[in-house]
Order: sequence, then structure tokens, then C-alpha cells
Amino acid sequence: MTAPQVSGHLEPQVFADYLARTRWFAGKGRPFTVTDVRTVGEVPSRVDDSPRVVIHLVEVSYADVAAGAPDAVELYQVPLAYYEHPENRLDHAFVGWWEDPEHGWVHAYDALHDREAMACWLRSFDEAAGQEHDHTVDPESMLTFHRLPGHDLDREAASTLFTGEQSNSSVAFGEDALMKVFRKVTPGVNPDVAVHEVLTRAGSDHIASLYGWLDVLDPDSDAVIQLAMLQQFLRTAIDGWDMALGSVRTLFADPELHANQSGGDFAGEATRLGEALRELHETLRESFGTETADAAGLVGQMGERLAAAQTVVPGLREHHDRLAAVHARVAGLGQIEVHRVHGDLHLGQTLRTSKGWKVVDFEGEPAKPLAERMLPDSPWRDVAGMLRSFDYAPHAVERDRTDDDLADAAMLRVRADEWANRAANHFLTAYAGGSLTDEQQILLDAYVADKAVYETVYETRNRPTWVDIPLQAVARIGAE
Repeated sequence: MTAPQVSGHLEPQVFADYLARTRWFAGKGRPFTVTDVRTVGEVPSRVDDSPRVVIHLVEVSYADVAAGAPDAVELYQVPLAYYEHPENRLDHAFVGWWEDPEHGWVHAYDALHDREAMACWLRSFDEAAGQEHDHTVDPESMLTFHRLPGHDLDREAASTLFTGEQSNSSVAFGEDALMKVFRKVTPGVNPDVAVHEVLTRAGSDHIASLYGWLDVLDPDSDAVIQLAMLQQFLRTAIDGWDMALGSVRTLFADPELHANQSGGDFAGEATRLGEALRELHETLRESFGTETADAAGLVGQMGERLAAAQTVVPGLREHHDRLAAVHARVAGLGQIEVHRVHGDLHLGQTLRTSKGWKVVDFEGEPAKPLAERMLPDSPWRDVAGMLRSFDYAPHAVERDRTDDDLADAAMLRVRADEWANRAANHFLTAYAGGSLTDEQQILLDAYVADKAVYETVYETRNRPTWVDIPLQAVARIGAE
């Protein structure tokens, strides 16, 4: 066990050590310091044998960027379960022990690993239903549990923590509900909550319905900080990315067959996914309204991202003129229609259920500031993201193969391109309801280019051996 901490306060180094060993902390590999730990509230609805569940906001400051830079400081949510005595069943989730000024010595554990702690969250959400305005507020902490009408929670359901997530933490309550706990938080409305609330109230069939959310008022900014959301648990759903990979593997098992002859042909699913996205965009357009944006401004933003990317990926420089020409065609469109979109759509943000395709995770592109992720955009950004995802799937399967037969490898490359083009064409035709107009094609080409440029930077920083996938796509843009 870690040595006892200084009495009467929370030792920052304990939280620094804890963050460094989590999957969801975005600062791993960067020099950071925990500069503040703030206790924001205690989850109510305890019973006699429940631990105290205390939510902390941990401020992290980085030394590798200038003070005041947008990414110089981040805020992370750390919920802890406090027990008087050690809980050996939670040794894997132990954070530290210290003397609490009000409750004496406590042993602190990551609350999401503890079913007793999670039961407090579930009961708190359940008790918010039917209250005035469907929410309850803890007067001491200002923690507020919100509920949407229309679903009764099973408050006796046991919790199960999902362990593979990279940026947030999710807990399933039986087969009834799923709670996403936002780890990196920012004052202001989280787009995942905002969009799910609107789409749930609109009765959209293409999302997991929102049941409620938890937030707290930030005393420094007078803005809410949204901490968690509770939604429908699509227990039997299949991840769209995994489904696409399975389709490609089936095709590769017999490369003599064309994609349309394969038992795992994805064209039908791509068509249904295109139809689902079209309907989802229609609901977003009706619910949030539309605006117009200056196409020249969009071109400027894409150009800035391309210039910045070239400093990270020198291989982009030889493609600069073609990409700039693709961007420039957008400027001739004058004003374009924009509205609320997903913002970071790919196959991994979709689920195939028995009732059709669902779209998840409306937080937007994680690297963008919250205010930027809330802005309206062209729906062709989402379409472009899906097309790039179709291109990635067969290349990902190719990298799993160890077959040294050059003739077979050449055939697989042909089948990979065939699969990607077939899926993309069926998806696009279904989404657009037919052929694209000239304006639609110009926008789509520009957004595909912008997405591929982003991917080259991501792969260079995270999976350097994969950077040739988006670079090959970049080489095709404007040259076809």
C-alpha cells in the first residue's frame, strides 16, 4: 500500500500516480503535474452498507506547452469509493489511503470497479424520476441527477465495468442501462448529452435512448460540468467496425470470389447504414435547425489543417497542390448549409442491432475544443468519415495476415479495393438517394481529403506503420 497521505487534505501525487496507470488518461507520455484536486460532491442514495462515493475533479498541467495554450491544462473526473477498512476484493482498484478531516482514515478505490458504489449512482438516477422537473439536486454539492421520462430503471441491477475503453469509462447495469462516465471534462454542455437528449425527445430510432445525466455547477465559471450520462444498453448489438472486419475476412478466405459473390458481402449493410445516417441527419436538421456558412472560411480552415499536418507528416508535401485544388473548388460554392452533425463518424461509432443501425458517441472529434465541437458543420463531414472507414477495414485485415505468397497478396489487394469501393458506393447511393449533385461531390471530395490528412497525423503519432493507409488515399484524391 501507498504510505499514508498528509492529514486533512488530498495529496496530488496520489492522483498523479493513479492517472498515469489508467487507459483513459490522455496525458500519458507527457510531463505533467497535478496542480489541483477539488472535491465536487458525494453521490447520495446510500444504504447502510454502502461506501461513501466522492467525486473529485483533478487539474493536470503540462510542462511541454506554454502556459495559457489550449492544451496546457486538462480536467479529469475521478470518482472514489471510501471504505473505513481495506476491501481486498478491490485491491486491483486501490488508489490510496489518507485521513479525512470529517470521517477519519479512509481507503479509497476507483468507484467504477465497485458494485456497491455503482448502486448508489443507479439509485440516485432512479430517484430523480418523477421529481419536479425530473431532477434532484444535492444542496451541499450541487450535484444534479437528471432524468428523461419514459423508462423505469431496474434499481437492483448489478453493475459491470467495461475495461477496454480509451477515453471514458462505461458501466452496464444488468441488461437495462449503460452509464458513460466522462473522464476528461470541460465546463459547458457535453455534445454527447445535448444531442442524445434532443434525438431521444424526437423519437429517433438510430440512437441508444438517453435516460438521464449527471452534472455539477462549476463555481469558477458558473457553467455546468457534465459528469456522466445514462442510456439504453444495446446488449446484443454488434460493433460496426467488427462487423466490417468479419465481412472482409470472409472475402479473403476465398479471394477467387468477387466481393458481390462473397458470403460476407457488406453492400446490403452499407446500404442500410446509409439510409440510417440520412434519416439521422434529417432529424438533426429538424431538431437543431440549419444555418449557412461561408465556403471560403471552410477552405481556410482545411488549408490551415493541411499546413499544420505537413510539419508532422512530410510525405504530405508532394500532394499539397492537388489537395489545395480540391479545397479551392469549395470556395466557389459561396454559402453552404450546415447543421448539427456527429462530427467524428466512422464504423467504430456504429452498432448493428436487430432493429437496424444505431449511431453512438456524439462527443465529436476529441482533439477539438468543446466550443468547436458544438458548432454546426456540413453533413458531408460525417459521410466522408464513413467512406474513409470503409477504406480502412480491408487494410486492417491485410495487416493481420502473414501470408507470404506474392500472387495471393496481389489478389487480396484487388479484393480489398473492390470491397471498399463496393461498400462506399452502396452507402453513398443510399445516403444521397441517388447520384450526387456537383455541389455535393465538391463538398464530399474536400471533406474526404480533410479527413485523410487528419488520419496521416493520427497514424504518424500513434501507429506509424499504418500511415501508408491514409497516404495512399491522399495520393488518389484529385488524381482520379
